[in-house]
Amino acid sequence: MTLDTNFRPRTKLYLITPAQIADPIGFRDQLLEFLNPDEVACLQIRMKTSSGDFDKKSTHSVAEALHQPLTELEIDLIINDCPETAKEIGADGVHVGLEDATVKDARSIVGEGKIVGATCKQSRHIAMEAGEAGADYVAFGSFYSSSTKSDTTPADIEILSWWQALMELPCIAIGGVTPENAAPLVRAGADFIAASASIWNHPKGPAFAVKEFNNLFDELYESQPYTRS
Repeated sequence: MTLDTNFRPRTKLYLITPAQIADPIGFRDQLLEFLNPDEVACLQIRMKTSSGDFDKKSTHSVAEALHQPLTELEIDLIINDCPETAKEIGADGVHVGLEDATVKDARSIVGEGKIVGATCKQSRHIAMEAGEAGADYVAFGSFYSSSTKSDTTPADIEILSWWQALMELPCIAIGGVTPENAAPLVRAGADFIAASASIWNHPKGPAFAVKEFNNLFDELYESQPYTRS
């Protein structure tokens, strides 16, 4: 998840799992029908209990099913919330929220060479601090109404342009993003688009949704490759 200093690579998809997965093997098989590294940069396992808490048992079960095939595909496996679990699993990295471990603490747990991503919502200050602490990417949002998270903070698209003008560190746009509303975020500077509900709840299925996102990314990049300010 690195960037050229003069040109931003074509935007890629940052895929997030559903909050509950009853059949990890079935989910793996469904994923492998359409997953490829040219279209999906990484998969974040975000498992929650019915009360919304981190679900360690389910996280382990899903990671066990996905770890080897994702490694073979060279698609990064990211664990949400818990760096200790990411280390136990041998994941490629961890994503920490504002109420989780700090970027510094997450790094000390997962180690160098692993990915540490940080939620920054709409805060430029938090994003700057995350970058200074050694985050590998920052995530801004929610840009649109989200059915996945109820406690979202609205973010202005302009924050993506501001970040790209100042920083080389990749940024992710998250929150209610669909193939229909992603274009302004890509144009503004999103290196990655995070998607969950718009993938798994798509009326034509997740494979179709992934293809829709990537067709959009191709169209926008081919019309005007992204330069860095």
